[in-house]
Amino acid sequence: MRDLAEIAVAVATEAGELAKATRENAIRDVDTKSTRTDVVTAADKAAEDLIRTRLGELRPEDAVLGEEAGGATGTGVTWVVDPIDGTVNYLYGYPWYAVSVAAQVAGVSVAGAVVEPASGRTWWAAQGEGAWLNGIRLSVSAPVDLSVTLMATGFAYAAQRRQAQAAAVAKLMGTIRDIRRNGSAALDLCAVAAGWVDAYCERGLSRWDWAAGALIAAEAGAQVELPGEATDLGADAIYAAAPSIAAPLRAALIDAGMGAF
Repeated sequence: MRDLAEIAVAVATEAGELAKATRENAIRDVDTKSTRTDVVTAADKAAEDLIRTRLGELRPEDAVLGEEAGGATGTGVTWVVDPIDGTVNYLYGYPWYAVSVAAQVAGVSVAGAVVEPASGRTWWAAQGEGAWLNGIRLSVSAPVDLSVTLMATGFAYAAQRRQAQAAAVAKLMGTIRDIRRNGSAALDLCAVAAGWVDAYCERGLSRWDWAAGALIAAEAGAQVELPGEATDLGADAIYAAAPSIAAPLRAALIDAGMGAF
């Protein structure tokens, strides 16, 4: 597993360097996907191409599933790739974006890395090996109750669904300390691992958004529920929280209507 994690770090780092170096040119070539606000840049495509090339050299028998070029899961190791998680941030020059690369076996993440080109931070984890940030082992926070709980979340690209998510969050705001909405699911999950936030919940993500970050959060001690595992929060919900508040926060999210849309 550690060997797979080292490969994830290496290819994500190289892709991140490419994205950072080519940003000024890449953002001049912007397309959209599901809505006008769901953007993809030339750097997203170039970074994924690079990752696929490197993985083909290092692990030619493995399958690759990526955000931009698709793919399918295989019977052995499948690499799940988000070449730039937080593309809107990247487009605007907001530095909270990352390259996420995970190795999965039978749909379960066993190694992964999340690399931040702007800051140089490298997050990684391997199953049973803990979670790490630039050589420092990570551990989740331990808030004493919901009143001092800081939660990260994100919103959908479709306006109607985004409004429903915002309404649920508004109902929650009287219960918790505050909300953070930074625009990168992978980094929000890493923030849970580091104790920078106490929890994270979002709906509507794809596998490449959470494959590496969820493992990093879990290996740091977070209670993690993946899409399909927390159906009362929504069939497409992901939830990661410090164990000390995981149960009451989950209940508060359900009461606020997080699973109702």
